[in-house]
Amino acid sequence: MALLGLLYKEAGHGYDLHRTVNADLGQVWHLSQSQAYAILKRLEAQGDISSEKIAQEKLPSRQLLRMTPQGRENFLKWLESPSGGSTRAIRMEFITRLYFLKLYFPKRITKAFNQQRAEAKTHIQRLEKILAELPAGQIYSRMSLEMRLKQLKFVLEWLDECQQNF
Repeated sequence: MALLGLLYKEAGHGYDLHRTVNADLGQVWHLSQSQAYAILKRLEAQGDISSEKIAQEKLPSRQLLRMTPQGRENFLKWLESPSGGSTRAIRMEFITRLYFLKLYFPKRITKAFNQQRAEAKTHIQRLEKILAELPAGQIYSRMSLEMRLKQLKFVLEWLDECQQNF
């Protein structure tokens, strides 16, 4: 969605999209140029983007990429969805959503934070229930659940701190 979202307002070229992701979201997504082109091809095959060859003098032609109506619909639906309750999803997807919300829809940022908090709390409750029902002898499962719970509780604090920056 990071590559697709960059095409929301205007068409672009794969190389430029890759550079923007690395410059703006490089600590969120580690994306090689070949990965970026593979994702763009997949987005085109799915019908989320279209491409047009642009001839260049003395250089190979470039592909101008545009978001399709389907891609626009998919991107906007993704933008409105919470990222789930795993810390990985929050770190990668939620931060990416914030990037695009600030870029295109800054008034929706508060709603996104509230949705993500609710999602994290739901996951905390689910994990606490599993932990409470876990047999005492399952020490490694207990350790894993306790760690995930601590991470999610930290994420709630982190969400509050981050929201103050917006």
